[in-house]
Amino acid sequence: MARRVLFMCLSLLVLCSLATAQEPAPNAARLENWRAARFGMFIHWGPVSIKGTEIGWSRGAGVPIEEYDNLYKQFDPSLFDADEWVAIAKAAGMKYIVLTTKHHDGFCLFDTKQTDYDIMDSPFARDVVKELSAACARQGIAFGTYYSVCDWHHPAFPFGSPGGKTEKPNPDIEAYTEYLRAQVTELVQGYGPLNTLWFDVPQGFDARRGKAVVDYVRSLQPDILINNRCVDPGDYETPEQRVGTFKMDRPWETCMTICRQWAWRPDDRMKSLQECLQTLIRCAGGDGNLLFNVGPMPTGQIEARQSERLAEMGAWLRRYGESIYGTRGGPYKPTRFLASTRRDKSIFLHVLSWPQDTLTLPPLPVKVLAAEVLTGGSVEFSQTEMALTLTVPAESRQEIDTLIRLDLDGPALDLPAVKLPTGIKAQASNVCGKHEDWAADQAFDGEIGTRWATDGGTHSAWIEVELKAPMQVEGVRMSEACGERVQQFELRYRDGEQWKTCLQGTTIGESYAARFEPVTAQRMRLNILQATEGPTFWEIEFMPVGKARSSNVYQNHAAFGPEMAFDGDPQTRWATDSGTHSAWLQIDLEEPTRIGLVRITEAYAGRVQRFELQYLAGDDWKTALTGTTLGEQYEASFPPVEAQCWRLSILEATEGPTLWEVELGEELPK
Repeated sequence: MARRVLFMCLSLLVLCSLATAQEPAPNAARLENWRAARFGMFIHWGPVSIKGTEIGWSRGAGVPIEEYDNLYKQFDPSLFDADEWVAIAKAAGMKYIVLTTKHHDGFCLFDTKQTDYDIMDSPFARDVVKELSAACARQGIAFGTYYSVCDWHHPAFPFGSPGGKTEKPNPDIEAYTEYLRAQVTELVQGYGPLNTLWFDVPQGFDARRGKAVVDYVRSLQPDILINNRCVDPGDYETPEQRVGTFKMDRPWETCMTICRQWAWRPDDRMKSLQECLQTLIRCAGGDGNLLFNVGPMPTGQIEARQSERLAEMGAWLRRYGESIYGTRGGPYKPTRFLASTRRDKSIFLHVLSWPQDTLTLPPLPVKVLAAEVLTGGSVEFSQTEMALTLTVPAESRQEIDTLIRLDLDGPALDLPAVKLPTGIKAQASNVCGKHEDWAADQAFDGEIGTRWATDGGTHSAWIEVELKAPMQVEGVRMSEACGERVQQFELRYRDGEQWKTCLQGTTIGESYAARFEPVTAQRMRLNILQATEGPTFWEIEFMPVGKARSSNVYQNHAAFGPEMAFDGDPQTRWATDSGTHSAWLQIDLEEPTRIGLVRITEAYAGRVQRFELQYLAGDDWKTALTGTTLGEQYEASFPPVEAQCWRLSILEATEGPTLWEVELGEELPK
């Protein structure tokens, strides 16, 4: 009898456990709605907008700490209108907003009772978080709060500015954790229910402390969404300034800036409409969201050009939003030229560029009933067991996105995800699980969302690529996916029948770049001689001998090479070593070009004090333009000259010159 009772109790316990396991999570519905929304607005704002420098990070690095900490005493954004902010987000097609309620600098945009370092003690003296939360509710936009786990201003937090690299004299992590919990309580209970609580930089926190904070937040609001930046997995991942990896079993959200900086900066370089839309499309194609950041001005307004760019995105979404909202990524995994989304019995093909006149895709295990170019024009398609081919006339192709809808005879979500062939000849000594998703070619495909990975426990490995043709190579960029696992490596190239070494090093990490003496090769190999755990890389990129040259490169680091000033990318820059007071930077335009205008963007305004713009005439350098300071946005015209080689000679600088971009032309783009 006792055994029977025990068996019945155990059976009931198992049934209860199964029933509990099958119950949806308290935030399942909110997570599904968030995922379907696909597009949100991130807002980084605070007193630092007065200086136009980066929020948090410029405290003690660009702006003296005492000056930074007192900016709030003059912060009076009298033109702030929460309803206008929300209206801009809605016009962009965004479905939710996340506001920085407290960044690393410790300043609070809400009426907190835990500190006087807040908006209520500024001349403005209005609760920005309260007003924005109410405006979101009025206009049907979900509202969430960003809250930095670290606080370089708070005396109890162990680390301080610049960049959290200094140690406080009397740290008390327990006291600071209580401060954090009290402020989180204020946010959830005073401004909720919140769509999400977006944590950031859990410096000084371990997994136990981070999990305790997350559990506490869930006790205040069980259905809240929490990201993965509190030393806890949370509900979703947050790749930053890059499009995330294709992933359908784990929600993710790319956070990215519309300009270069998170906080507002005068004349900051803004992304083109093509860059903005293709970023959103790639995110949706990878089954992720995009949290797109704006930095309002010190007046409280979102800069007109930013709101106009967002409105352009919204206009596109009003026409083609069915291919983004409520879709899932795939079935074709994103590539440089294609992203796909799906819903019901339809696949949406976003052709971002046309590598050939005919688009050839892996076959589908369902019948394609019809194909339509939603962006206008015609399409011809054929389907076999070997491939799906689509042909769109050149006049029907769009520069940003040629959108084709495929109607199927079965559910699109039942289709397995398919990887498109890369055409890259690469191999490795080890591939995680021998799975194609982690194959060697993933490290050379130019897609930062894909990676090569090795099996756990691998402590040495090699990866090799065969370039399309022999080329002169003088540098390499590498990005590890999981921290600094590599401890020792060598880069080799094939010379006839021998492998020769062109570079040696120790750690690599998330962003490694180095230059070496130019070599001519077609096959390159990275030998990982020692690693703490299975090596895994987002990208390995070899740099050909370029047309740009300079007298000095910061620590001879490829990430700051001269070509960075001519690549059109506002996120990269040419930099020189500290203590450099004169330098030159030159470019070979490959053919004589008529030049009469120059635009130069200095990364640290005011360093350059005197310069000349020169051109090569025969064997002599001649001067086309002279000047003194450059600053954040310098532009000048001069009598046009036709020349192939141009040089910017910096004759005098207060500190190592560093430039975002140098643009030359007869007429520069506005």
